[in-house]
Amino acid sequence: MKNSTKSIYNIFFGILSQVITIAVGIIFPRLILITFGSETNGLTNSVNQIFTYFALLEAGVGTTALQALYGPVGRSDYKTINEILAATDQYYKRTGILYFIAFIVLSVIYPILVDSELPKSVIFWVIIFTGLSGVISYFFQGKYNILLLAEGKNYINNNMSTIVYIFTSVFKLLLLLGGFGIVAIQAMYCLFNLFKMVYIEWYIHKNYKWINLKVCPNTQAISQSNYVLVHQISSLIFNNTDTIVLTFIVGLKSVSVYSMYTLLFGMVGTAIGTITGGVQFILGQTFNNDRKRYLKLHSVYEIFSMVVCFSLYCVACIFILPFMALYTSGVEDVAYIDSLLPYLFVAFYLLSNGRESSNITIKFAGHFKQTINRTIIESVINLTVSIVCVWKFGIYGVLIGTIVALLYRANDMIIYANCKILHRSPRKTYERWIRNVVVFIVITIIAKKTPMALDSYIQIIEWAAVVCVITVLIFVIINLLFEPDVRSIVKEEFIPQIKSACSRKR
Repeated sequence: MKNSTKSIYNIFFGILSQVITIAVGIIFPRLILITFGSETNGLTNSVNQIFTYFALLEAGVGTTALQALYGPVGRSDYKTINEILAATDQYYKRTGILYFIAFIVLSVIYPILVDSELPKSVIFWVIIFTGLSGVISYFFQGKYNILLLAEGKNYINNNMSTIVYIFTSVFKLLLLLGGFGIVAIQAMYCLFNLFKMVYIEWYIHKNYKWINLKVCPNTQAISQSNYVLVHQISSLIFNNTDTIVLTFIVGLKSVSVYSMYTLLFGMVGTAIGTITGGVQFILGQTFNNDRKRYLKLHSVYEIFSMVVCFSLYCVACIFILPFMALYTSGVEDVAYIDSLLPYLFVAFYLLSNGRESSNITIKFAGHFKQTINRTIIESVINLTVSIVCVWKFGIYGVLIGTIVALLYRANDMIIYANCKILHRSPRKTYERWIRNVVVFIVITIIAKKTPMALDSYIQIIEWAAVVCVITVLIFVIINLLFEPDVRSIVKEEFIPQIKSACSRKR
């Protein structure tokens, strides 16, 4: 399968997965809110965020192995691929015990530490069933998921996740209607995720018969794992620390408010990651095998990722409050509508996602050790400002801390990637940022002043669809208008490849 076809599959099935996830996902948090209250909703979100910290055990080796695999995968060098996978497998088995111990300790300690009206036994079993599938996947499938990413076959994982999500959602509804509690719902979620793991295991053994984990492991290929780990900690801080700080300083109800906004904005972020991530394997392989061509592809990707990021978050910013008003109607134990929160969240997500082109360049180059001091500074800024501000400003405080840290690190990444790796001025990247920010502000102001009937979900969806199409077109046209070089590359290289891939599919 050609890379262009894999990219189309990744993007198409990724978008399909997100459409289903968003359509179904916005239903069940509300059902949990209505059925169990904000306390339980805050618990499930807090526990989910904590488990993202457990992913730190694999974060270092996962990212390092992925970057190491891009080159040999692009050359079909099976010997080197096996050596890297063998080293990765050793790491997973060695640290898997720590993952399991941390999982058990959390399930015992968390119910004691958290001030909640929920029974401690309920909190215990929610943690057990939320994390069990992750523990099992860590032991057996981490290395295979990385290989699928490097090969550009992430659509395999996406498709299985979508199927599991649909079945999980159906059974959630049945359990809720049957009067079952949150523990039964989480147990069912765990069971279906185990089915997904069985399928991935079968797929790998069927289609990758050449895999041999008994070869001499290439530990040098993943030698930067510890440096990558520090970078991943920083990433988790500005993505997840807000929830933890709110949990222990403000309370679970504030976590519920925060999680409702991150639920919706996070879905947009996941959709953006799916679309832009669908082509990253091509960039990774090209960086390792053809640096000159990478420079061309990087400019196209930077425009592409900014257009997707700014346009989708623009639409989300316009419609989130009308949607939130409907979504949380009838829930009166805490106020969910706040006119300032959408703008803080948009600033957070734009800075986080908009810097992606610079971020992946640093990863492809393997400059993890060289940038470790920068990521530590980002972490310190985020933690310090968040903890200081949360006491006075609550949710605003943790978001301010994250935004301040991102302002520093986004600029640092842009300058470093352009000057140290691509050996060019960062001016072009900053021009693209300024251009898209201006377009974002203008569209948002016009949309806010445009009269729209937004009194039902159907009306919101209809208006959002119309505004989304118009917004995306405006961003595409304006960006291509100011980028003649990128316009030429798209016309000469990408459009013919897309047409060819589509014709083969038909």
